[in-house]
Amino acid sequence: MSDGDILDEPEIEEHAPDALPLDAWHRAHGGRMVPFAGYWMPVQYEGIMAEHLWTRESAGLFDVSHMGQLFVSGEGVEAALEAVLPIDLSTLKPFAPRYSMLLDETGGVLDDLMVTRWSSGFYLVVNGATKWDDIAHLREHLPDEVTLTHLEDNALLALQGPKAFEALERLASGEYPLSALSFMQGGRFMVAGVECWISRSGYTGEDGFEIALPADEVAKVADAICGQPEVKPIGLGARDSLRLEAGLPLYGHDLSPEHSPIEADLLFAINKRRRSEGGFLGAERVLREIAGGAAHKRIGLTLEGRQAAREGAVVFAGDRAIGALTSGGFSPSLGHPIAMAYVAADHAAPGTALEIEVRGKRLPASVVKMPFVPHRYYRKGAQ
Repeated sequence: MSDGDILDEPEIEEHAPDALPLDAWHRAHGGRMVPFAGYWMPVQYEGIMAEHLWTRESAGLFDVSHMGQLFVSGEGVEAALEAVLPIDLSTLKPFAPRYSMLLDETGGVLDDLMVTRWSSGFYLVVNGATKWDDIAHLREHLPDEVTLTHLEDNALLALQGPKAFEALERLASGEYPLSALSFMQGGRFMVAGVECWISRSGYTGEDGFEIALPADEVAKVADAICGQPEVKPIGLGARDSLRLEAGLPLYGHDLSPEHSPIEADLLFAINKRRRSEGGFLGAERVLREIAGGAAHKRIGLTLEGRQAAREGAVVFAGDRAIGALTSGGFSPSLGHPIAMAYVAADHAAPGTALEIEVRGKRLPASVVKMPFVPHRYYRKGAQ
């Protein structure tokens, strides 16, 4: 099986890509660089399959510095953010990241993001491909009293895998030990002599950490982390196959303005108070679909055989086309193809037998509950 069976090559972009702070570092470590989200980024080092399995078994270091890091502060910032995010910020504890979304006026998803309460405002991490649009959207809808700062001088790393804690614990020091962090908790630590913001989070389904730090210090920290025997650098290819196995949606593919959070099966990200009160962009549609159901739903599919189906492939129930794939590929962990799709809600129940058309051939598929591979986040008190 080739790497192409797991992930399609990113399309070449029309404008010249920019270099991220670790560009030379990736090339020196054998990264095969491709244009992605406006930047040169490593798609792989030693191979997508090997990198995927290494991350599931040990720990992988991902460069996600293309993502947007924003800080929102000022008078009335909490109410201002609640007008654009469907989140109840009163429930957000200090230094505890929370998943949320930017919605448009019709309830479509403009982006998904992480938001954290810091002492004097809120820290947001948004997707790299949409960060400039997100910044423009936020500046349009936030009042003049609220300041939006793009933290352009920051880099962002993600250390993911069951041995991520073991590797990072040797390097991290702070007011409290790294072990004090549970899933979706964060704090400030020193790593290799560099002050970092670290949260126990990530987008692979594994235990792990996201590390924000000054861009001019990132190579030093990357060297220290990859100097640990459990850690190897990992590229975009494995990042995509890992998040797909974890059932996590990717903006621009599984999330878009065409679909609402309810269709995307992201109701958990809309707090109880916001479900009843509304008061955020797109609330009319969201509350209507909470009450009466949505016409379509994001689902997981497993395919028979070894032939993978890709984004855009049409999903059929008998002779009726009921939806299309938004992500798909071969699962290295499971040994068979998997996919995500939006389908008509009356065909979204687990166990439903469907077909996916690939090159004029119908491939049998079944609806399954996601994630495809169980999450292994570290939660204190959990078995």
